[in-house]
Amino acid sequence: MATARHRQISLVDTRYYHCVSRCVRRAHLCGVDKYTGQSYEHRRQWVEDKLMRLASIFFIDICAYAVMSNHTHIVLHVDNKKAGRVNDRAIAIRWHKAFKGSDITHRFAKGGKLSEAETVIASDNIKQYRARLMDISWFMRSLNEYIARRANKEDNCKGRFWEGRFKSQALLDEPALIACMAYVDLNPVRAGIADTPESSNFTSVQKRITSAAKGKQSQFLLRFSGMTTKQMTKGLPFELTSYLTLVDVTVRCIRAEKIGYIPRELPPLLERLHIEPKNWLKLTSKFTTVFHGAVGRPESLKLFCQHKYFKRRSNLTNCEKLLA
Repeated sequence: MATARHRQISLVDTRYYHCVSRCVRRAHLCGVDKYTGQSYEHRRQWVEDKLMRLASIFFIDICAYAVMSNHTHIVLHVDNKKAGRVNDRAIAIRWHKAFKGSDITHRFAKGGKLSEAETVIASDNIKQYRARLMDISWFMRSLNEYIARRANKEDNCKGRFWEGRFKSQALLDEPALIACMAYVDLNPVRAGIADTPESSNFTSVQKRITSAAKGKQSQFLLRFSGMTTKQMTKGLPFELTSYLTLVDVTVRCIRAEKIGYIPRELPPLLERLHIEPKNWLKLTSKFTTVFHGAVGRPESLKLFCQHKYFKRRSNLTNCEKLLA
C-alpha cells in the first residue's frame, strides 16, 4: 500500500523534496516514438514553461529539474515562512493567477466592500488558499494535470498520461540535497542524450550555466546563497561555482567511464560535506535506486521517522554506507 502523502512531508525536518513523475507505461510521450518516428519533443517545453509559471505563483521554489522523454525529476523547496508573512489580499491575487476562486474572493482581492458574512467566507477561503499554495501535492497536481490535458487534446484521445501519482522523497540534510540535485541535473548525460551539462536541454543546470556566463543567477530557480546568515536565510546553502565545478568533475568521470574514480584533489564541496568520492559517484548515478523514501544522514533519518511515527527506517543501511 502506498504511503499517504502527508506522512511523506515534514516541514519540521526539511523543506526540500525530490518529486518524480513518469508517463504511462514509460512511453516516450515527451520524446520521439521509436516505433512511429513521431516527435513529441515540444512537450518538454510545455513542462518547463508551466514549471516556471507555477514557481512564480506558489510558495515553492525550484532547486533542480530535468524533463526527460518519459519522466520528470524536480527538486522543490517549500517556502512556508514566506507563505505565513504574505497578507490575505496578496494570497488571493496569487491564487487567482492559477485557479478560478470565487466571486467573493475576487471582490476581496480588488478591495471591494464585503458584508460581515462574506468577510468570514473570504477569510476561510484565503486560509485554505494559503495552505494549498505551499502544498507540494497541489503544485505537482497543477503541473501534471495541465500537461496531461494538453497532450490528450493534441492526440485527440482520453485516458492517463502519467502513471498514478508522483513519487516524493524528503531530502533531510545538505549531503542528501546536493547529491539529489546533481543526480537530477546529470540525467541527460547518464542517458547519453547530452555530452555536457551546458548541452543538457530542459534542465536546471543548463539554465544556471547560461545565467552564470552573464555573471548572474537564474531568476527562475532558487539561488545559491552559500552559508546562510541572519541577513540571508533563504537560498541553497552552497556556492554556485563550487556546485558547477563538482558537476563538471562528475560529468568527466561519467563520460570517461571511470566509475569509482574522482581526482585525488577532492572538490571543496565534497570535502566540506565529508562525502567519499566513490560514494558520490554512486549517489549521482543511482540515487533513486538505492533510496526509496526519505534520504539523509542516519541521525537526520532517525529524527524524521520519530516525527512521522515510522516503525521502520527503510533507507537506514544505505544512508549509513553512503552519507555517514
